[in-house]
Amino acid sequence: LQLQLERTKSMKKNLMSVIILALVLANLILTAVVTISILPQTKQANELIGKVCAAIDLDLEGGSSVSTFSVPMDKLETYAINAGEDMTINLKKGEDGVEHYALAQVTLGINTEDEDYKTYGAPEMLAAKDSILKSDIYSIIQKHTIDEMRQDKEAIEMEMLEAIQKRYDSKFVVSVSLAVTYQ
Repeated sequence: LQLQLERTKSMKKNLMSVIILALVLANLILTAVVTISILPQTKQANELIGKVCAAIDLDLEGGSSVSTFSVPMDKLETYAINAGEDMTINLKKGEDGVEHYALAQVTLGINTEDEDYKTYGAPEMLAAKDSILKSDIYSIIQKHTIDEMRQDKEAIEMEMLEAIQKRYDSKFVVSVSLAVTYQ
């Protein structure tokens, strides 16, 4: 009888071990299924968030650039490139095959509190480099078609801002405003 009781206890222990092993395997399988089914949805959600951020021009790196919204109006100065006169710039040929050009006026928003303002940003310093800035603007606008200019002017302004900031290796220029007429 005692031998039979020991066998029963041993069988109960073995049965419990088998049940625990089965539950661990079931948990592992369910975890794998959930991971496999959720991972593609998460990637799609991340792509969608990235596209939305790009559409509204958010900087995902956060805090690396200064916008005109973070600069108080009394610390913001403007500088009109080419003395505010129209610049006639040939545009890249579009799908219509017709040559178009833009009459552009470009104004820079300058942060007077930036450490590089005295070195680069004062109006007399910018005026001395006006031809270089015009050249950068011409080269950027000439890369775009009339349709691109009409559809995404903000992206072109951002491209100009990044080029100017790279040229000066400084962020004292915080915005670029493009007033343009197309022909």
